[in-house]
Amino acid sequence: MTLLAIALAGPLRKAGAADAAAVLPQTVHFPSADGKTQLTGYLFAPAGAGPHPAIVMLHGRAGPYSINVNARCTQVGPGVASACDAAALTQRHRAWARYWSQRGYLALHVDSFGPRGVAHGFGRHTHGAPERAATNELDVRPLDAEGALAWLAARSDVARERIMLQGWSNGASTALNVMIRQAMHPPAAGAPAFAAAIAFYPGCGPRALLSQSPRIDRPLQLLLGSADEEVSAEGCKRVMRQVQLAVGAEPPVVTTYAGATHDFDDPGARRQAIEANRTALGDARMRLGPWLDQVRSLP
Repeated sequence: MTLLAIALAGPLRKAGAADAAAVLPQTVHFPSADGKTQLTGYLFAPAGAGPHPAIVMLHGRAGPYSINVNARCTQVGPGVASACDAAALTQRHRAWARYWSQRGYLALHVDSFGPRGVAHGFGRHTHGAPERAATNELDVRPLDAEGALAWLAARSDVARERIMLQGWSNGASTALNVMIRQAMHPPAAGAPAFAAAIAFYPGCGPRALLSQSPRIDRPLQLLLGSADEEVSAEGCKRVMRQVQLAVGAEPPVVTTYAGATHDFDDPGARRQAIEANRTALGDARMRLGPWLDQVRSLP
């Protein structure tokens, strides 16, 4: 695969205070499908009255907030004062939300950790740690995504048949599990469903996914780095080769970027100092918008 220069996707630069204020999202609250958790979300709205296509965004194991502020954060929710709020979202999450809203999508970033008292997130090599069980990607966070889907589908400014899903790392594993659940147990007629999903460098091992030979019935993209230091790109490719496609479904699109690391789309200076990461981010920005534009009218 030939990757085009990042210049095609626009320049990368550090977001300043003016940028943060310009894209400061609306803070919203809605129930998880677990029936007990009130979630916090950050809503980036496009121009115009809609109805708009929408995309639900799922953070990774470090949480949605900048490491500059999140160390002491615990609870996030209505009436709770916290340094972890809309202004503290990471550069990556703001950048992707801006990318989608500029394309006409309503972007909803879901905080699964803050409402459960762990807004600080988790460090590397903590997968399987007991303290992560309450926010796991198998049977907890998928219900958060499904709650976000239901909340968006009820809005008059959302095209309910055009709701997408995007996740990173642990959130990408969650996104894959959401699509597996949806294919295994299709929603009732008239009920909302995710129309497509994008997974950035998910964990794909048996502890991360509901199935190692999953059924898939909607368009799916995986974006992986061959030099990923946290998850196995080869493991994800193996699982995708074993996918059981529903009738009429297209095979998942799997892209592996040579030399790219975990978090290759983080626009911060450290990750973007690696040429392979810059190339990967440029290619992802160039391709993903047009790809979702083509599948967003799926019934």
